[in-house]
Amino acid sequence: MSWTSPLPVRRVEVDPEAVHDDWPFDLPPVAQLVREGLDLGPLTVLVGENGTGKSTLVEAVAMAYGLSPEGGSTGARHTTTPTESPLHGALRLSRGAGASRWGYFVRAETLHGLNSYLQHNPGAEDAGYHERSHGEGFFDLLGTRRFHGPGFFVFDEPESGLSFSAQLRLLVALLDLVADGRSQVLVATHSPVLAAVPGAALLELDADGMHQRSWEELELVDHHRRFLTSPDSYLRHLT
Repeated sequence: MSWTSPLPVRRVEVDPEAVHDDWPFDLPPVAQLVREGLDLGPLTVLVGENGTGKSTLVEAVAMAYGLSPEGGSTGARHTTTPTESPLHGALRLSRGAGASRWGYFVRAETLHGLNSYLQHNPGAEDAGYHERSHGEGFFDLLGTRRFHGPGFFVFDEPESGLSFSAQLRLLVALLDLVADGRSQVLVATHSPVLAAVPGAALLELDADGMHQRSWEELELVDHHRRFLTSPDSYLRHLT
């Protein structure tokens, strides 16, 4: 990607001096990141089974950018129980010349804590998140000024708690975020709906590393399709 790219993060690399032998550097996708680095375009979506390292990677990139590990912007500093890996300290981000420094991180497992932080430190748009359903509060947050204009927007499993129609709405919102050509989205998801966002680079994480895939090649798409076609064929093996 060109040095004149308007995107906030052109490339992610790992400082070899900061690599250890244990977790998370022993995860195959992280080991591949150490060897090869990772170029980021306007939309990047990570998919894969639990434990493959999706959340570990997006968390580390968000923190290396300066975002709060439990969600929020570069100015947010709230915490409940620190669980983040040391990977962020080893990352080196190549930023686009003149690109925005703004960003925001939303992760499903800490959204309740982020909402509490915002309500105790309210801005003009932050009242009443806990008075809404998970999905309603999530979209209220996306509608604030934090998600207007250029920036780096990171989402960890944002589909959690969202209905099918709400996931479609989120897919459109992700496209809107990058429409200005100066914003960037990085997502980790288990949702075949979000993985279908047009123009995204899809990376499937597994025991062998990270692999560029088309939507039709994704294992999660294949499993959802086959289950919806014949749920009994799966249930016979489970019960």
